[in-house]
Amino acid sequence: MGDKKKTTSIRAISIRTILPNVVTLCAFMAGVTSMRFAFAEKWELAATAIAVAGILDGLDGTVARLLKSTSKFGAELDSLSDVVSFGVAPAVVVYLWSLQSLDRFGWAVALIYATAMALRLARFNARLEDQDEPRKRLGFLTGVPAPMGAALLLTPMMIDLALNDGLMRSHSLWVSIYTIVIALLIVSTIPTISLKALRVPRTAFVPVMLVIGIVLAGLFVRTWAVLALISALYIAFLPVNMWAFRKRLAVKGVKNK
Repeated sequence: MGDKKKTTSIRAISIRTILPNVVTLCAFMAGVTSMRFAFAEKWELAATAIAVAGILDGLDGTVARLLKSTSKFGAELDSLSDVVSFGVAPAVVVYLWSLQSLDRFGWAVALIYATAMALRLARFNARLEDQDEPRKRLGFLTGVPAPMGAALLLTPMMIDLALNDGLMRSHSLWVSIYTIVIALLIVSTIPTISLKALRVPRTAFVPVMLVIGIVLAGLFVRTWAVLALISALYIAFLPVNMWAFRKRLAVKGVKNK
């Protein structure tokens, strides 16, 4: 029998497919790096690294859509990155910053937060293809999203950084209670508004841009104070989100599942 030549076709992967994954990897590395800064007790850099991870997490999906290079691999990598950057890393940072004074109880609280984030992301992935889910159809998310959850967890640290004292850090018990509350918000079914679904009326475009400019100016002047204020406003508006969701349900006539 003669030897048959086997031809193997090699499918090349374009750069535009790789770029969004590179952004996701950068977010993952920023999250891991935050833990390194926390071990060195460089709290400002630790919080900054997680903030950078949040910015990159918002960019990778946008880059993928712009380049038309969304993929299942990218979606899986994004979820794994989120678990580390917004689940494990913030839990370790807050534990080293304040909770470790509570010994085993403090570590248990950190584990509760990290576990809550993993469960939230698993639920998100499980419902990714469920377009009939009422919250998704109406422009809402289920529970607090991962990057915002990390921001809320780090808010006590941001307050200390803004005030340049260790008042919040010294109240480890209150920080632990606050951490558990944030963990519950992450895994809750509370409807939270999706930024992708927000629409600005043409008549409000200029005022909205002015507000954004004021916030950006504040971030340059008092970064941590402004970020802590944004987190506080987010929590304060959670009841408004629930009211808006119920109102939109009534208008659209969608059954709440």
